[in-house]
Amino acid sequence: MKVLLIGTGGVGESIAAIAKDKPWMKQMVLADYNLDRVKEVQAKLGDAQRFPGEWVDANDQGLIEKLAKKYQVDLIMNACDPSFNQSIFEAAYQVGCHYMDMAMTLSHPHPENPYEECGEKLGDYQFERSGDWEKKGLLALVGLGVEPGMADVFARYAQDHLFDKIEEIGVRDGANLIVKGYDFAPNFSIWTTIEECLNPPVIWERGKGWFTTQPFSEPEMFEFPEGIGTVECVNVEHEEVLLVPRWVNCDRVTFKYGLGNGFIGVLKTIKMLGLDNKDPIPVKEVQVAPRDVVAACLPDPAHLGHLMFGKTCAGTWVKGIKDGKPRQVYLYQVADNEECMQKYDCQCVVVQTAFNAVIGMDLIDHGIWSGKGVRGPESFNPDPFMEKMVEYGFPYGIKEM
Repeated sequence: MKVLLIGTGGVGESIAAIAKDKPWMKQMVLADYNLDRVKEVQAKLGDAQRFPGEWVDANDQGLIEKLAKKYQVDLIMNACDPSFNQSIFEAAYQVGCHYMDMAMTLSHPHPENPYEECGEKLGDYQFERSGDWEKKGLLALVGLGVEPGMADVFARYAQDHLFDKIEEIGVRDGANLIVKGYDFAPNFSIWTTIEECLNPPVIWERGKGWFTTQPFSEPEMFEFPEGIGTVECVNVEHEEVLLVPRWVNCDRVTFKYGLGNGFIGVLKTIKMLGLDNKDPIPVKEVQVAPRDVVAACLPDPAHLGHLMFGKTCAGTWVKGIKDGKPRQVYLYQVADNEECMQKYDCQCVVVQTAFNAVIGMDLIDHGIWSGKGVRGPESFNPDPFMEKMVEYGFPYGIKEM
């Protein structure tokens, strides 16, 4: 497989690092707006021929198309903030290659009733184009990171193997990570974190469909495995709620994130001050987006690994009926930062996101996952994916609740 990787931040670097020893990966083009970052990742990989570097503006669809044609790629891997999704998605379609991302096109809240009704939902733009992709025989695999991605695969696995009837699917994410020397240092893109945490969270229920609620609503204490312990989780906007009901038969879908009161307080302050605004405003004759300023003021998550300690857990809690009896399980994957740094020289949050995308490429390249149109991870057979998790060194667990 030949891949054009757009974005060499923490997740992009991890994708390349995990794919490096896979013989099926013939070439992966590293493309980013920051050429110094491209060269940094190239140097770590030590194989510039197999991992050539290119400058790209992810907003420039034409340039992305030129790079895809230059290297005759089979797939464009989008490892950028989702604000760039549309141009990358359309470039793949125009060139005639497959597409994959880890977060779908952005939502836009309902203009009059944002905390009860959905406006434009995550991924709506992409799913509206599914018919066009089908006609071309192309696959756009959206939302294949860890959450969304692995969590969706777990939901499908639960349907296929663990339950006769599913009442609720709830993705639950928690960690005990600390970053030495920082009071506030997000271990993932702050741009994306602001987007998903401050937008109205979406819930899906049978008979009601998708609807929204207040940010950080419905707090619950959730017990995470492998020593992480109990973490308070709250509603956050996330793709799983938009994807899972399309392919998994259930009554309710939610996503809750273990943020912590301190983190939530900072996000609320950012919102109160208008620093979440992603539209440029004039500042001393310069146009700048307040959210970009916030991101620029914080440490780059890609370079925090040596200061991070602890574990992160991503997983899917499922409640339902099996053999006439109530059942609850939590399917999960725990990534230890020390282990990820030793193996890939990348911190655990980005590695845990990246390995799922590489597994997806592996399954597509070998024809194990195949299809056309815009598809989510839960639309495919989950078994080979979960077998690959073990093979890649990222084993999953299943905990009876």
